[in-house]
Amino acid sequence: MEQTDNEKNSTLKKLAATVYLCQVLTFMLAGLPLLIGVAINFYKKNDVQGTWVESHFNWQIKTTWVALAGFALAGFTFSMGFGIFVLAITIVWMIYRIAVGWYALTDGKPIDNRIN
Repeated sequence: MEQTDNEKNSTLKKLAATVYLCQVLTFMLAGLPLLIGVAINFYKKNDVQGTWVESHFNWQIKTTWVALAGFALAGFTFSMGFGIFVLAITIVWMIYRIAVGWYALTDGKPIDNRIN
């Protein structure tokens, strides 16, 4: 049985929401939820291709890679005294990305390329 466009969009929207939830859970459960979320993005990337949800998957993937780089840089620079600032910037940036993305997803809108 084939899904209608509305059913497909609803399913894809739920997947994107699940990834945003994984990103939020990263703050409570360390990095594993972040990795699970990006795994979902890559596993279902073909399903979202050509839909408005694709912009959210791209946004989420970029958020994950930059956040992981920020966490790594914070770890490497902690002993130098400014790793805490790198960590704080990474966390604030990640919260911003999750909030902007989840807000647009809830409204049923793609991520605006100008803020990407």
